[in-house]
Amino acid sequence: MKNFVQKGENLTLPAPYAVSSGDGVLKGSIFGVAAGDAESGAEVDIVTVGVFTLPKVSTDVMAVGDPIYWDNTAKLVTTTATGNTKIGVSLATAVNPSGTTDVRLNGAF
Repeated sequence: MKNFVQKGENLTLPAPYAVSSGDGVLKGSIFGVAAGDAESGAEVDIVTVGVFTLPKVSTDVMAVGDPIYWDNTAKLVTTTATGNTKIGVSLATAVNPSGTTDVRLNGAF
């Protein structure tokens, strides 16, 4: 195809804020996990699909298959849809309290 650009699994974007490798990155409606460190405004490679262990709202209870959202203020995953961006689904059971959960990123939200 002459119009194919890339698979889109990894994207290089200007970092919306300073990030470290492994941090969640939300740029507009695009969410991914930083593949390296970057200062705000510098280019950063993000991975938009796959399964990642991400920090969560400690009081949220999650079951396998639950929709997962990104709270860009707290920089945590959550089950709260209101005011947050859907990023994928839970692949682990997470209890209250717990600090992380496994999330399968969708890449298409």
